[in-house]
Amino acid sequence: MSSVVQNLVDSNKDYAEKFTQGSLALPPAKKYAVVTCMDARIDPISAFGISLGDAHVIRNAGGNARDALRSLIISQQLLGTQEVVLVKHTGCGMLTFQNADAHGAVKQNLGDAAAEEIGTLDFLPFGDVEQAVKDDVAWLQASKAIPDSVRLSGWVYEVETGKVRSVV
Repeated sequence: MSSVVQNLVDSNKDYAEKFTQGSLALPPAKKYAVVTCMDARIDPISAFGISLGDAHVIRNAGGNARDALRSLIISQQLLGTQEVVLVKHTGCGMLTFQNADAHGAVKQNLGDAAAEEIGTLDFLPFGDVEQAVKDDVAWLQASKAIPDSVRLSGWVYEVETGKVRSVV
């Protein structure tokens, strides 16, 4: 067992011994979803004041709305959320490469079969965090899969300070 898995097992044992919230309802109590980056420097629960059962937290590389669409549809249409808070962040890894770089890394590190498998996959990099927030919120606003009644906002989280600032 790796040290990572051992930590998971040990930590979960401690957590489960103190766990008392097993009767929370399936739909999020505060009826919203947060889309944010998978970056390990972001703790959305603490940084955004989310209690267990309050909201869906959807994480992916770059906090990308297109990548989160499947989860947002489930969140809204099947579980009743009515708001999306999209949060990107300073110092995001998505600022550091282009699609060709990612495709090249896959081919070099994993070979031709892996490169073929991913084809022309768009890794959705971006060059400006604030513009990427605006673009994602605009994309959600234009999406036929997101009802007009869903409230949307876009934010930037500063990994250096822990603060968020409104963009849209």
